[in-house]
Amino acid sequence: MSIAFLDPGNLEGDLQAGAIAGYSLLWLLLWATVMGLMIQLLSARIGVTTGRHLAELCREEYPKWAGVLLWFMAELALIGADIQEVIGSAIAIKILSRGVIPLWGGVLITASDCFLLLVLENYGIRKLEAVFAVLISTMALSFAWMFGDAKPSGKELLAGLLIPKLSSRTVRQAVGVVGCVIMPHNVFLHSALVQSREIDLKKKGQVQEALNYYSIESSFALLVSFMINLFVTTVFAKGFYGSEKASSLGLVNAGEFLQDKYGGGLFPILYIWGIGLLAAGQSSTITGTYAGQFIMGGFLDLRLKKWLRALITRSCAILPTIVVALIFNRSESSLDVLNEWLNVLQSIQIPFALIPLLTLVSKEDLMGTFKIGPTLERVAWTVAVLVMVINGYLLLDFFISEVNGLLFAFLVCAGTAGYIAFILYLISHGGGNVVNWFNLLRKKGYSYAGQ
Repeated sequence: MSIAFLDPGNLEGDLQAGAIAGYSLLWLLLWATVMGLMIQLLSARIGVTTGRHLAELCREEYPKWAGVLLWFMAELALIGADIQEVIGSAIAIKILSRGVIPLWGGVLITASDCFLLLVLENYGIRKLEAVFAVLISTMALSFAWMFGDAKPSGKELLAGLLIPKLSSRTVRQAVGVVGCVIMPHNVFLHSALVQSREIDLKKKGQVQEALNYYSIESSFALLVSFMINLFVTTVFAKGFYGSEKASSLGLVNAGEFLQDKYGGGLFPILYIWGIGLLAAGQSSTITGTYAGQFIMGGFLDLRLKKWLRALITRSCAILPTIVVALIFNRSESSLDVLNEWLNVLQSIQIPFALIPLLTLVSKEDLMGTFKIGPTLERVAWTVAVLVMVINGYLLLDFFISEVNGLLFAFLVCAGTAGYIAFILYLISHGGGNVVNWFNLLRKKGYSYAGQ
């Protein structure tokens, strides 16, 4: 679950936040991780309590047309995330091979991850978890080594964590920090991961014990991911904040810039960055394939063989990624454009994971005594709305700068209308306290208008 907080897209957001905003957004990184933890705990709660994962519950809860549309949105989000992760791995392979292996070659190597996943699954879930633990440890050691080489200011780091600061110059980076935290496919995945433990759902004490241990496990995992993100942000804050290079930093040139700034040392920092990036890319692509199996099987109720389902899921991401890699080999600017569009794609999909999760986890007939209370429900919806509004700002800013032409603008407006209508349908379909709150706000609005 914590891998989604450490994928190459997150690392790029970290390095750009550090280079452009310095230490000033560390407090936002901390609280964004806390918000992400709350969402993931709710995902685990619904999986443990019901014995089914979120994709299965959505298929049962919503009409067929809505379920298919939710599946389509989840698949789009997964493909977008996978493309970023595969390209991150390919960049790392190119760095570590000293340019011998081109990007498209790295993409093909990374494509084999789906078969590695199948091999590991045959040895049991604990072996798979051990592999992920090794990859996360590799990231932690690599980026901690970079942190030690950079020697960032302890006082500025602490001030950045404790003192909230936000300027108009760093709004885009702030939006990126929050937007990268909630990954739609990760919400579906975590509710399925908890199925690996055998729990007697008829024994409330055993269910509660499982929830307590998952809370401890998830909190520790995200503490580690927060520390890794902190290492990356502070290294680039120390090295590039206020420099001319800050605005041009990205995954592909970050290693070279680090090498120029901090030199070789005992082990060249370029390769330390490459190892950490490779661990992030490889682990997140395996996770994406794993999530894709649950999403496809849960929404469509397919009974495909694991190797076939993994092959289908991986092919959806690999084929467009190879095309992008071939283009990027000739034009570095194409990767920046691609990443912007993929970030927009992820942002668009967030409501279609959060709204079903918060709707279902509040239903007493589904959750029984383990449904969330009114206070937690309000906090959760507040966090969800905050994340959606922040991502909405990112979408608005992006479309204002990128949408040109009357026909394109018309299509975007029509798509936006349908998008908002579906979100409102999901909210109204859920019923419960949140609909009552919206109705109360609407009545107050009518009352003020009449006065």
